Formats: sequence, structure tokens, C-alpha cells
Amino acid sequence: MKGPISTISQKGQTTIPIEVRKKLRVKEGDIIEYEIEGSAVHIRKVQTIDTRWAHAIESTLTEWSGDRDDDL
Repeated sequence: MKGPISTISQKGQTTIPIEVRKKLRVKEGDIIEYEIEGSAVHIRKVQTIDTRWAHAIESTLTEWSGDRDDDL
């Protein structure tokens, strides 16, 4: 074995080993992505945005929504 292992449950679920969770800095509720390359699978944490923050600043971004911006 090259690293941490886990078992797949009857429902196809598994627990991500603590070493992997620490390395990825993931916790409950985080989103992970699986990238498949041949017979290898890479797991990475998905960077999400704070939707409350995005909605709060949305009205300040109107200067970049004009027709001239499409020409640049």
C-alpha cells in the first residue's frame, strides 16, 4: 500500500482518511471534486464562494456590465 486506505460500503460510501482530510483541509459540508485520469482518481477541495457576500456586492459591479465591456 502507498498511503491511507478506506473501505467502500454497500451504498458506495467511504470515509476519507484523516490524513487526506488534513492535507486537503476539508471538513463537514465542504465539497470535493474527483478528476478521473485513466485508472487514477485525483481528489481536490472545491473552492466555493460565500453567496451572501456575492449578493451583497452584486450591485457594486454594474460598471462592468455594459455593452462596451463586450468589445474589450
